[in-house]
Order: sequence, then structure tokens, then C-alpha cells
Amino acid sequence: MNTPRTRPTLGTIIYFAISFLLSVYFTFAAVQGDYGLFRRVQVQAETRALQAEKAELEIALADLRNLTRRLSDDYLDIDLLDQQARDVLGLLRADEIVVR
Repeated sequence: MNTPRTRPTLGTIIYFAISFLLSVYFTFAAVQGDYGLFRRVQVQAETRALQAEKAELEIALADLRNLTRRLSDDYLDIDLLDQQARDVLGLLRADEIVVR
């Protein structure tokens, strides 16, 4: 009833070694590669940052559109026009006193 133990053949050992190395390579590529998990996390972080920047730029654009509309020929805001004349041109009214 005793059966002698046989050692695995060289082909079997090479087959399992190659299989193990390929699985390690593909696992590493799935985590670290160009399309791996780490790259995906990086792309998602960049996407969130760019979306936040886009939201800020849209707010700034809305403000600029509002100012442009308020200074247009169709709708003129006298207070804004007065403010711009003071800031840009340095104009004053006759009844004002400048203190420096």
C-alpha cells in the first residue's frame, strides 16, 4: 500500500513558474499601468479639479456679462458708468473734494 512519491517534472515546474510570473505581471499592470487603478484615481482627481475651476470661471463670466450688459446701449446703469469713469479716467464731480 505504499506508493512511492514522485517529484514533479521540470515541465510542470516551468509551467507553474510562467503562470505565476504572468499573473504577477498582469496584476502589476492592472494597478500601476497606464490604464490601471492608480491612473484612474489620478484622472478622477484631475476631473474634479477641472470641474471646480470651470464652475469658478462660469461665475466670473456671468459677472462680466452682467457688467457688459449694464454698460450696453440698450440698458445703461448710470451708477456703474459713474464708477467706471471715476476708476478708469480719474474723473470727479465739481462738488467733490479730493483728500490725499
